[in-house]
Amino acid sequence: MTTVLVVDDQELQRYGFRVLLDSLPETEVVGEAANGTEAVRRTAELRPDVVLMDVRMPGMDGIEATRRITASGGRSRVLVLTTFDLDEYVHAALRAGASGFLLKDARPEELLAGIRAVACGDAVIAPALTRRLLDEYARYAPTGRGDAGEDPRLASLTEREREILVAIGKGWTNGEIAARFVVAESTVKTHVGRVLAKIGARDRVQAVIFAYDRGLARPGADAGLDP
Repeated sequence: MTTVLVVDDQELQRYGFRVLLDSLPETEVVGEAANGTEAVRRTAELRPDVVLMDVRMPGMDGIEATRRITASGGRSRVLVLTTFDLDEYVHAALRAGASGFLLKDARPEELLAGIRAVACGDAVIAPALTRRLLDEYARYAPTGRGDAGEDPRLASLTEREREILVAIGKGWTNGEIAARFVVAESTVKTHVGRVLAKIGARDRVQAVIFAYDRGLARPGADAGLDP
């Protein structure tokens, strides 16, 4: 059973999510919140597996609420609901610790799959949306520091693990990475897990930020794996 806190300033939107999620045996809505302040408080009280977070809300918005929830060190993971016209919030939400992004017009099965994946510790961004979000992130985020060789976390990576990190930074899926290196997808998953542990990333999204900040990934640089 995956427990969910639904955060949205629109009561009808919250009701729709609750009806959908409560109709399934594997998900349970344990609470609702209408703004960021309430979301932070309710998350601390209820400790849900997943916080389904809206971005634009009165008072404290979803970005700041996400930052406070993830900074608390609790078990709850945040799945942000966004739309293409909210691109300017992407890099802020990534840095705030969101574990994934879905569009508000996502199909019910996409939403449910996203919630399950985030609850299991994965990051959820559809590949096509990943590349758009990463390009937008790079557009607004600071330029990579270019000191990649001085970072002790990078020094701890094997050559293959570094290549995997670069691929993650480009938004490649595990299947795409497996095809590129001609290895089993299960092998890629193992490498990804080791990379996340060594660089101290909570999930794949944080690994993307790490790669961008150190100049290992750039927007539009999908060909080849040389940083």
